[in-house]
Amino acid sequence: MAIPVINATINFSTGPGFAQAFIIGSGILGTNILADSASVIVDVSDQVNAISTKRGRSAESDQFQTGTMSLKIVDTNGDFNSQNVNSPYYGLLSPMRKVQITATYGAVTYPIFSGYITSYNTTTPQYTGDVSFTTITAVDAFRLAQNAQVSTISGTSAGQLSGARINNILDTISWPSSQRQVDAGQTTLQADPGTARTSLGAMQTVEISEYGALYVDRSNNFVFKDRKTATTSVNQTAVSFTDTGSGIAYNNAVWIFNDALIYNKADITMAGGTTQNATNTASVTKYFLHSYNQQNLLMQTDAVALDYARAYVASRAETTVRCDAITLDLYTDNYTAGTIAALDLDFFDPVTITTTQPAATGTSTLTKTLQVFGVAMDIKLNNWKVTLTTLEPIIDGFLLGVDNFDVLGTNTMSY
Repeated sequence: MAIPVINATINFSTGPGFAQAFIIGSGILGTNILADSASVIVDVSDQVNAISTKRGRSAESDQFQTGTMSLKIVDTNGDFNSQNVNSPYYGLLSPMRKVQITATYGAVTYPIFSGYITSYNTTTPQYTGDVSFTTITAVDAFRLAQNAQVSTISGTSAGQLSGARINNILDTISWPSSQRQVDAGQTTLQADPGTARTSLGAMQTVEISEYGALYVDRSNNFVFKDRKTATTSVNQTAVSFTDTGSGIAYNNAVWIFNDALIYNKADITMAGGTTQNATNTASVTKYFLHSYNQQNLLMQTDAVALDYARAYVASRAETTVRCDAITLDLYTDNYTAGTIAALDLDFFDPVTITTTQPAATGTSTLTKTLQVFGVAMDIKLNNWKVTLTTLEPIIDGFLLGVDNFDVLGTNTMSY
């Protein structure tokens, strides 16, 4: 049984970047960051006792959340106790220093989590010979953007595409251009309102106005996907998971049928505009009223706001049985394909999940193609489980020639 090798490093340099410092005469161009002294980077891979990470999108709020991590390390000498004056890192153990987790499997290194330390919690045993542990908690760059207030965003203008606006906001908080992946965008925006708000709030207003997605990936890059990418991303080869037959075996699958994702009335208002609404009467009759409301968005015309409202309701007026999550056990025998999938799959990747159901005669199956919108890892001694949260696409768009997404009257002709 081959299990991935965990790599865990703590970077005590300041600033958002994770690369080692570039020092003239000794650095590597294109790899290191220009600085006058080397970063203190500590490899704690051999001290790892447990790791848990959680990243993903809230189905209810329709937005991605701040990623979190907990890293428990064996700390016999109290090296990571910030009060220990004899620690080799004394004076460096500060909040907002950087931590990075990767896993190496089959000569490939996969990112798991990169973020910023919020606390060091050391447990000191009462009896000599007992093991001391320090638990390090961390968050990803969403928290930094939430803490950074902005007002006027330089470089903005009416008619600017949403991707350019996201870049302007990131420039305002001095976020490195090397740590962002930003689509151009499909929606042209009004001039920035210039009001006081968090930079995360400013970017999320753009995200909603675009009907796209904003999140931080496993390598701590800000990622902005416009609605075209969000719609077409399901048109990739889906990874197949199943409880029998061909496909990757899973440890557990959670199927759910509820009204949590139903929205049959949407009121969308652009800043300075009039409220545009769309309603699916049949859905209201069937499920009662489920309302969605967004105000002060930045699209330029009421017509685009109406398109948004129509697309939103068309994508969410109905509900079906879906697989809410699957759990993969990396300690399963002969699990190469499953291990690679667990380490490689991330947001927007499509998956097909099949579960066999007992029936009065023979068996029946539940099969659903969804997208990954959450990844949680729980890593302990002799235990490594990965839970993939799965959801319907953000926009249930009409994709010509793609099975289950080319049904006229069912899938939405995206604007």
